[in-house]
Amino acid sequence: MARRDRLMTPTPLSDLKPVRDRLRGIGDVLDPKDAEEPILAPAVRAAVKGWLDEIRARDALAAVGLKPRSSALLSGPPGCGKTTLAHHLAARLGYPLVTVGAEHIVTSSLGGSEGNVAKLFATIESLDQPVILFIDEIDAIGSKRRDSSGDTGGAVTAMNSTLTVLLRRLEAFGGTMIAATNRADTLDPALWRRFGMQIVVDLPDEDARWAILKRYGLPYIFADEALDALAGLTENAAPSLLRQLMEGVKRRLVLGAMQGSLPASLVEAVAAVVAETQPHPDYDQPPLWARQASSSQIISNISAGQAWPPARQEA
Repeated sequence: MARRDRLMTPTPLSDLKPVRDRLRGIGDVLDPKDAEEPILAPAVRAAVKGWLDEIRARDALAAVGLKPRSSALLSGPPGCGKTTLAHHLAARLGYPLVTVGAEHIVTSSLGGSEGNVAKLFATIESLDQPVILFIDEIDAIGSKRRDSSGDTGGAVTAMNSTLTVLLRRLEAFGGTMIAATNRADTLDPALWRRFGMQIVVDLPDEDARWAILKRYGLPYIFADEALDALAGLTENAAPSLLRQLMEGVKRRLVLGAMQGSLPASLVEAVAAVVAETQPHPDYDQPPLWARQASSSQIISNISAGQAWPPARQEA
């Protein structure tokens, strides 16, 4: 199949219904206006900016025989914002993001997964308006090929066949595609080579954790010292866990005010959230979860001067 490069024109937000109708059962369509700006490590931010600059400089690159890279693989631990980053990239370009998970592709029926891969790309290519394709958990269909001799059930043969179809469709695809995986080491080398960029979206450092905690603490205003303490005590925490922590604190502030049972302090609110949440088993435990008693004392000492309950930022 000949590769077809498409000149990408932003999709008017009012025109997403036809796209959603065409992709029903194939993938979910995310609106650019709903994208959230991710808090990125400097290296990831630079890679994202470089790719956006390439896409916008299409004509200048063409003058010297180059094209913008059209695909990227995002790898890293679960909950680190790979989908958020893909949505943000699409929104920066003004395009909807079509998210496709393993549940949209993998099936137990003979030839079903291969057919779903082919149908996905054929449908994306037939759309009147361009989109960014995002395949999550691509390792589910892109793992390393295995020896199928003795494969009496046909599962290995089917997986290898699905990968072959995926590789062919990617080679011919003229649009822009992003994929994500938590298991980069399992991907087939031929699939790895299909991506123009490979970006590691890792656990946030202390500065990024501070910014994430502050963002998800809003509209409540938490003292910088309290955020400093929490950022230090949440080493190895994924952004999703940091969000869960701050949203849990806010939930207790709202419900406590309604029910006349506010937490006595930030320490009490944080301790209650920590007691009912857990980091992903693959991560090293953040100190806040590993040693709750001493962590609470540290937060208490640093945030002692903060008014409680915290003030709310005016809208």
